[in-house]
Amino acid sequence: MTDLLPDLISSTAARTPDRAALVQPGQVLTYGELAERVRAFASAAIGLGLGPGERVGVFLETRFEAVVAMFGTAAAGGAFVPINPLLKARQVGHILRDCTVRLLVTTPGRLEAIEETIAQCPDLRTVLPVDYRLEEQRQPAAAVEGVTVAGWTGALADGEVVDRPAHRRIDADMTAIFYTSGSTGLPRGVVLSHRNMVAGARSVNAYLETTAEDRLLAVLPLSLDTGFSQLTTAFSAGARCVLLDDPTPRDVVDAVAGEGITGLTAVPPLYVRMAELDWPAEAAASLRYFASTGDVLPRATLDRLRAALPRSKVYLMYGLTEAFRSTYLPPEQIDRRPDSIGKAIPNAEVLVVDRDDRPVPPGGTGELVHRGTLVALGYWNDPARTAERFRPLPTQPRELCVPETCVRSGDVVQVDHDGYLYFIGRRDEMIKTSGYRVSPNEIEEVLYAGGLVAEAVAVGAPHRQLGQGVVIVAAPAEGCALDRDAIMTECRQQLPAYMGPHLIVERPALPRTPNGKIDRAALRHDLTDAFAGIEA
Repeated sequence: MTDLLPDLISSTAARTPDRAALVQPGQVLTYGELAERVRAFASAAIGLGLGPGERVGVFLETRFEAVVAMFGTAAAGGAFVPINPLLKARQVGHILRDCTVRLLVTTPGRLEAIEETIAQCPDLRTVLPVDYRLEEQRQPAAAVEGVTVAGWTGALADGEVVDRPAHRRIDADMTAIFYTSGSTGLPRGVVLSHRNMVAGARSVNAYLETTAEDRLLAVLPLSLDTGFSQLTTAFSAGARCVLLDDPTPRDVVDAVAGEGITGLTAVPPLYVRMAELDWPAEAAASLRYFASTGDVLPRATLDRLRAALPRSKVYLMYGLTEAFRSTYLPPEQIDRRPDSIGKAIPNAEVLVVDRDDRPVPPGGTGELVHRGTLVALGYWNDPARTAERFRPLPTQPRELCVPETCVRSGDVVQVDHDGYLYFIGRRDEMIKTSGYRVSPNEIEEVLYAGGLVAEAVAVGAPHRQLGQGVVIVAAPAEGCALDRDAIMTECRQQLPAYMGPHLIVERPALPRTPNGKIDRAALRHDLTDAFAGIEA
C-alpha cells in the first residue's frame, strides 16, 4: 500500500524498474532511474539544510527536473511549491515570501529575471539552477546576502547518491502548496497532504480505469493541480507520462498520434482550438479517452471532438484546487446529459446546500460542498480565509465530538432529479480564462500602483476560445486622457500573459452600489455591446 506521495514512484520501481515512467522530447526515464533521481534530490536537499516541512519552490517549465524536484522534496520530508513558469517577478516574489521558501529550483534565465525579487526574500537560503555550472557562469544573486547558489549537477553529487535519512512524515502531513487565485488580491496557497494527493490519484484511476499500459499526456503546467495530477495518476498505475512544455494545439494532436497516447486531460480553451484541427488516424486509434476539466466544454466543441475521435470515451469533470477533483460525468451519460458535470468521484461526497446550509431539493440550486479525504488542509498562513471556506460539515451528526471539515466551493450548481449536477456560476467575481482562475483585484492593483487610472475594474466577458476574456473598465486620472498603450505595457510587464486585457473601455466614472462599492454587475450589463467585439 502506498501512503506517501513518493511511494507512487518507488513501489513501481521495485516491481518493474525498466518500465518507462517519463518521456520528454528525445529522452525517456524508467521508473528505476526516476526513483534514483528522486532519492538523490531528497538527499541533496537535506544536505543543503532543508528541515521537516520546509518549502522548496520549483520555478521550472515542464521537464524531468521539475518532477524530480517536487517528488524529491516530498521524499525528503519537505513541501514543494510549484510556481507557474508564466508568472512574472511580482507574483513569484509574493509566493516565495508568503510561504517562506528555503530552497528554489529554477533555470539561470528565470533566476536572472527575478534577481531583484530574491533580495526581498529573507527566508530563502539556497538557489539551485538546473543547466548551470558555477565555473562557467556568473553567479546570479551572488550579491544577495545569505543566499547560496549551487549547481544542480554538483548538488546531486554527479549521480553518486549520498544517502541521508529523510525526515519522518506521515500521510496526514503537508507535502505541497499549490497557489491559486482567490477572489481578492494575490494568489493564496492551498496546502495539500500526502493523503490528499495519493487518494486523489487512486480515485481518478478508479473511474478512468488507468492501467500500466496507458500513456498519459501532460499538457497543462505542473503548477496547476490538474497538470500535476497527470503525474500522480500515471505513477499510481505504473503508466507512462509524456511531458509537453507549453504546447500549441497542433503539438498536442501530433503528440497523441506520435506517442500512442491513450489518455488526455485538458481544459476547454485548449479543446476549442484542437477541435478545429484535423486529427490523424493514429490519434483516433490510440486515444482511449479524453477528459475536460476547469470549465464547461462548449457543446459544439464536444461534438467536433467526438466526430474526430469516435472510439474515445469522454469524461467531463469538475474540480477545485481545495479538493483536487469533485465530480465526473460517466461517458455513457454524455448523450443524455452533455451539459452536466456529473456526480461525485469515488471516495468523495458532494452536497448542494442553500444559504442556510440545508440540502436543496431536486431541481434546486445551491453551493457545491465537498467532503472526503481530498479536502485540503486549508490556506497557507491565512486563517481567516481558511475559516471562511473550510467549515464543519453541515450534515454532521451532533453526537460526533470532533467536527469533520468540508470545503465550500463558492460555485453555484443545480441538481436534477437523478442527482446529476450542472454548473451555474460563481458567487464571487473570479474571471476564468485559458483554464486559469484570475483575481480581478490582482489586475486592478497593478493599474493603481502604476498611477494610470483614477479607478478601474477588471471583469470577465464571454470569449469563444478562452472561456472568458479580461476587460478593463477604467476612469482616467483627473485632467488626463486614458492611455491604453501604457496600460497594456504595464500589464505585460507586471502580469503573466493570460491575465492581460483583451479590451480596455473608458468611462468618466464607474457606477456604484448603494453602499458605495463599484457595481460590477451593472458594468457587465451596460457593456454588452462592447463585449461582443472582444474576440476581434
